[in-house]
This record gives sequence, structure tokens and C-alpha cells, in this order.
Amino acid sequence: MKRIVTLVVLLLVSSTFISFKYYPIDGYEHTGIKRLKRLELIKSGALKDATKLPEGAMKSYMDIELNLTSRSGDSASSLLTVDETFQKDINALFRGLDRSYSLAVLDISDDTDLKYAQRNETAGYQPGSVGKIAVLLGLFDQLAKLYPDDFEKRLDLLRTKSVKAGVWGLTDEHTIPIYNMETQKLVKRQVVASDVFTLFEWADHMLSVSNNGAASILWREVLLMQIFGDKYPELTQEEADAFFKTSNKKELTDISNDVVNLPLRDLGISHDEWRLGSFFTRGANTYVGDKGGSIGTTLGVMKFLVQLEQGNVIDQASSLEMKRLMYMTDRRIRYAQSPVLKDAAVYFKSGSLYKCDRSKGEACGKYMGNVTNFMNSVAIVEHPDNCRYIVVLMTNVLRKNSATDHMNLASSIDKVIRQ
Repeated sequence: MKRIVTLVVLLLVSSTFISFKYYPIDGYEHTGIKRLKRLELIKSGALKDATKLPEGAMKSYMDIELNLTSRSGDSASSLLTVDETFQKDINALFRGLDRSYSLAVLDISDDTDLKYAQRNETAGYQPGSVGKIAVLLGLFDQLAKLYPDDFEKRLDLLRTKSVKAGVWGLTDEHTIPIYNMETQKLVKRQVVASDVFTLFEWADHMLSVSNNGAASILWREVLLMQIFGDKYPELTQEEADAFFKTSNKKELTDISNDVVNLPLRDLGISHDEWRLGSFFTRGANTYVGDKGGSIGTTLGVMKFLVQLEQGNVIDQASSLEMKRLMYMTDRRIRYAQSPVLKDAAVYFKSGSLYKCDRSKGEACGKYMGNVTNFMNSVAIVEHPDNCRYIVVLMTNVLRKNSATDHMNLASSIDKVIRQ
């Protein structure tokens, strides 16, 4: 009798099924992101809700700053010089663990005396939802091309340009928060093709709940910015839809690949250190294909985060706005769930991808793949006492949900840095 092998591939370029949110909660007036108004009302006591924000989530829009602008003239590579004592302490945390753990960590508490350590920093992992940061970079890169001398116009486009989801937003099991300003009711549901949000809100959905549809929609808009240039702000939905229906799929694939990857190359991050090769939803594949595969390394992502803190990603204003979009203002997961980070401001992105072969007769499920089981955490941590550091952790531990490992390592790394 022929053996039937069922190979189940579960691709979840997502952070988790648990909702968590970003951007300073007093940022509604700046962004027009409606869910922020709800959080602001909860914080003030004007709206009763069970949501309890951690102390580290209370930073104001104006409180968020870049930590390494004094080192903006230094290359990222020059700042990532291993400190032997720090490296020895970090190595001790991984004693007995296999090489499926990769790490890059930079202590930036004193910008004149940075301390760096790494482990398997060039090993390649499927980045999962961490790749959405590359879409964010592509967005701000295109905004800078549209309005090279006027950052306020870039923000205004993010606030006022509304676009429809279409098939690009399909399908994703992750919900988005939709807040009705008049009724003060919050609804959480999946993206549907008829959904219309501003670019700022799609960016927030992409990061705050790691919605895959939002990531594909925003990537689509980055592609349209590149193609239409200064005509993009006035581009109608009907014109955009007609363009995709008549365009060459291979050409669109090539351009879409460039708009998210070339900005990484401009930052000195190589093709093998970090690249994004496919959209985040099947609906997007109606018009664009995959190219080159996706890969991430802790070194590649660290190079991005260092330059973000330097203010060198596009420009200082763009770097700061991207950091604000990564600010976590709600329930924390994985690495960020560590109790020692409760009072810290955390700028975070997590991503996972797992693959199961059920023919092996092994336990296998969500975040517990037995073929691959990638889980990645990216965090900038800022304690109230000025202890500050950047961490990129990537793992591929089979048959085990690594969320607890990430949380425990967060506590251990924090302790080493505090010493």
C-alpha cells in the first residue's frame, strides 16, 4: 500500500493572534489613526474599558526621541564592534543551547561607550512579520522622493490619502481594530475587500496587529508611488485598479521587489543580510509574483535599527516617525512580555513562520513546527533609569513554541546589561 504523506505548510507571517498596539496614544491629532483616540480616552478615564496599559506604554508623542543622533556621522558597522566582556556575559546565556539561536544586542545607555555582542549573527532565517519593517522603510523612502524638502507634506499624505483594500487585503486570519468615533464602539474583524483606510491607518494595522492584508496593501501603494511619482497623490482608486488589470505581472514583480529592497541596500544591508521576496497575502499574487525569497539575519536587522536611532534612515524626521510607529502601547507578547520590561518603553516587532509534516507522528501545531519553526523578535528597550538597548533575536527551535524562551531570554539579557 502506497504511503500517503501529508505535508502541511502553515505560513503565518504574523506576530501572534493576540492583539497588541503601537504608536503613542496621544497621537490621534498627528496621525488621524482612530484607535489612538480610544486609547487616549481610556487613559484619561473618559471611556471605561478593561484595557490596562503598562507603565512603559504611557510615553507621549513628544517624549519619543532617537538615542544615537550624536553618532549620526559614524557608520553602523563601526558601532557594532564586539565588546569582549559583554560578549562573554551574553555567551553564558546560551550555554547548552544549539545554534538555532541567533542574536545581536547593542547597549546604547551611554552613547559614548556602546557595548555590542552577537551570536550566529549572519545565519539566515525566514523573517516572517519582521519583514513588514522593510515595507515601512519603502513607504518613507517613496514619501521622501515625492516631497524631498517638505516632511509635513509627507505626513499630510499619510493622513489624507485613503485607499481601498481590494483583493490585496485577502486573506488573513488576523483582525484589525475599527473604532467608531461617534458611538465609541470598537469592532475587531478581518480585512474585507471593501475596507477603506488612510495610509497612516493601514501602516498602523500592519504594525499594531501585524495584519498581513494591511502590509500587502501598503506595499501596493509604495509600488504605485514609484510608478506614478508626483501624480500619485491625485491617483484615484479607479485609475489604480485599471492600471493593475492591464500591467505586465513580471514587470510589476520586479518593481515591487525593488521598492522594498533597494532602500535596505542604500543602508549598507546586503541581499543576504535582509531581503523581502513575497507579498503577505495570496490576493496580492493576482497581480505580482514572488522573487528572490525572504531572509533575515540579526546583523542585517540590527544595522537598520542602529541607523534608525542615528536618524540616518531616510532622514532624521522619517527615522523618528518610523520609531513612533513601532512603539508598543498595549498588551505585550513574546520577548516584550518579560516582566522586567513592564516599566520600559518598548519599540517592537515580532514574526513567525512554521511548517509541519504530520506524517512523522510528532506533535505539531501553531508556532510548533517540526520542519521549520521560525520565531523572531526585534526590540528597542528604554527603561526610565536610562538603561537602553537594542535586541534582535531569531530562533528556529523545532516542535516547541519559543515564546517563553524569548521572554526568558529578555529577562536574562536585561539583567546582563544592568550589571
